[in-house]
Amino acid sequence: MKTEEGIPFTAIREASLLKGLKHANIVLLHDIIHTRESLTFVFEYVQTDLAQYMIQHPGGLHSYNIRLFMFQLLRGLSYIHSRRILHRDLKPQNLLISYLGELKLADFGLARSKSIPCQTYSSEVVTLWYRPPDVLMGSTDYSTALDIWGAGCIFIEMLQGSPAFPGVADVFEQLLKIWTVLGVPTEEGWPGVSDLPNYKPEWFLPYQFLCTEDLAQQMLMMNPKDRISAQDALLHPYFNTLPPPLMHLRDTVSIFKVPGVRLETEARDIFSPSRRMKSPLAPLAKCW
Repeated sequence: MKTEEGIPFTAIREASLLKGLKHANIVLLHDIIHTRESLTFVFEYVQTDLAQYMIQHPGGLHSYNIRLFMFQLLRGLSYIHSRRILHRDLKPQNLLISYLGELKLADFGLARSKSIPCQTYSSEVVTLWYRPPDVLMGSTDYSTALDIWGAGCIFIEMLQGSPAFPGVADVFEQLLKIWTVLGVPTEEGWPGVSDLPNYKPEWFLPYQFLCTEDLAQQMLMMNPKDRISAQDALLHPYFNTLPPPLMHLRDTVSIFKVPGVRLETEARDIFSPSRRMKSPLAPLAKCW
């Protein structure tokens, strides 16, 4: 790992970004302890992460809880995007969950400030399953749409209880996972796509309608320019069932401060005594 005077660049980057971020849906950095031998970050304590939460509650989460988690995820993204910061490594392991259900963006080691227009960055960002097709095909010219794709993949994962595009080998297998569901993009729908380094003209799988929530469809648009922004996503009708005061909270106020906002009991809990006594529930119907 590259270092500056013995300190990893990713740690320096994370420290510089987090020091300026104060939001209920971003992990709070309390202190930085720097000695000659080490650099220690002191974060607020958060009980678990979304990956562990989904393992504990297999088969897809309660629909209301998904709304609460997605609202908080998009709220956090809207905040950092408005400050011209990209997270660049969204995945369930980097979304911390408190005992109340507060979701907090964490691990900003790959995050970086962006300029407008977008500059050329490394394509080696984002864990493979959550990497958008433009980056997989070699684009290094991206912006907030990178995070929106990752958030859309996490959305699908919460809905169905398994990853949206679980590639296991390389970039091309990951692309095939996406093409199998969404079809192969063409110049007609995505001008310039055939110029990307990893685009193969012999690919052909027709576009397929995405059978899932409309918001997820808008987050998983193939062309990054067509993806909904985090700010617009917060106004999507998907969130109309949430209490209206959530839309007007100050940045540092948790949504769980709003009366009546709480997580619902999940249908499945592998650590519940009743779960061990009963036979497993039938698999949920999926159209993914």
